[in-house]
Amino acid sequence: MCISLSAYYLKAQTIAILQQGKPTSIRGLSVVDDNVAWISGSKGYIAITRNGGKNWDWQQVKGFEKADFRDIEAFSDKEAVIMSSGTPALILKTIDGGASWHEKYRNADTSYFFDAVDFDSPKHGVVLGDPIKGKFVLMETKDGGETWGPYKNPPDALPGEAAFAASGTCLRIVKGAVAISSGGINARFIYFNITIGSWQYDPLPIMHHKSSQGAFSFAMGRGRLLFVGGDYANDKKTDSVAAVALPRLDATLMYAPIKTGPLGFQSCVEYIFGNTFLSTGTPGSNITTDDGKAWAKIDGTSFNVCRKAKHGKLVLLAGNGGKIGILHL
Repeated sequence: MCISLSAYYLKAQTIAILQQGKPTSIRGLSVVDDNVAWISGSKGYIAITRNGGKNWDWQQVKGFEKADFRDIEAFSDKEAVIMSSGTPALILKTIDGGASWHEKYRNADTSYFFDAVDFDSPKHGVVLGDPIKGKFVLMETKDGGETWGPYKNPPDALPGEAAFAASGTCLRIVKGAVAISSGGINARFIYFNITIGSWQYDPLPIMHHKSSQGAFSFAMGRGRLLFVGGDYANDKKTDSVAAVALPRLDATLMYAPIKTGPLGFQSCVEYIFGNTFLSTGTPGSNITTDDGKAWAKIDGTSFNVCRKAKHGKLVLLAGNGGKIGILHL
């Protein structure tokens, strides 16, 4: 009975396209509640919905038409922070629903490449960048994105290690603790262990060794972490594309590969509710209802990112060509 009910539930999951046909690749997505969501993408494009995705207001941010806004953090239909990868590295903010954007950080150094932004409160946030001189770049704000400065104690990076600016979910902050998933020559989970008071560096059982491989995203559910990734240059490869982490009594984590994982490369994973997680990537979207033990492919459409509402049930996806989708549960 349990198996049949699970199969029925998985078949009930569908993804519907809300928008497509815009000349932008969307990787930034922030869902505030069941009504308000923002997206950000290449060529300076931003969009906002105030009615759960039915309608979207699009714009190219004036003066930043060449910017690749890889991630966005929104707080309401008025306030949002966007981050641009590439040169120059940029952070912009709006407090009037996108009517005007104000530059809060700029760095023309070509060694800077921003990957993701995350906030754990309306005031405190962090931007992650690829390593420079053996250290991951972390920029921190304590005033809601008005000012940014270097994080006082950034984590170490191994040679050939980096983060992926693929969906904004290689970085998460929970109650002040920063956590990062990495890839390249190495694939690791790097997190500040508050109990121990130092950075922890844990190898992940996800394919790595090449610049196109590694852990692209992670999500935290009830008592466990799920990691997804793979090889974006070989997105149909299904081996070693997902892993799970469980806490030990000594405040460390135990990792295991997921053998029956998502079908192919996945650039994003998001916790939905209960034991359910959603992942997505160029080969399509997958769902698990048992904390990652088994996955089922529910859609073959290519997306880059999937996010659930911070305050609500709305789940959206976004990808290339201005594509935006909605998950129907």
